Amino acid sequence: QVQLVESGGDSVQAGGSLRLSCVASEFLWCMAWFRQAPGKEREGVAYIYDDQSFHADSLMGRFTISRDNAKNTVYLQIDTLKPEDTAVYYCAASREFCSVVENHFQYWGQGTQVTVSS
Repeated sequence: QVQLVESGGDSVQAGGSLRLSCVASEFLWCMAWFRQAPGKEREGVAYIYDDQSFHADSLMGRFTISRDNAKNTVYLQIDTLKPEDTAVYYCAASREFCSVVENHFQYWGQGTQVTVSS
């Protein structure tokens, strides 16, 4: 059974940085990060497969996805954190399609909380 375990969430001041990690129990072709802010729908943040990566336009420049295939781990570096980045961040994985469409992902982690105070 595939497992995804996120870590790295924290409570930080605006302007700070965090690096989220997601360790998978096996190699999975497409890995992605989603987030869900309080009272809002879950949204795609970034995904990565092979040597390709995609970041949501509104987040480009502050969010960087990367992966270490030897460790079955995907990372999300978040810089210049803003209060509106407060959300639960989820790691997801897919064997078939790679996008920011939730239905494309078969496996999900439990989420890690990021809270940004002003």
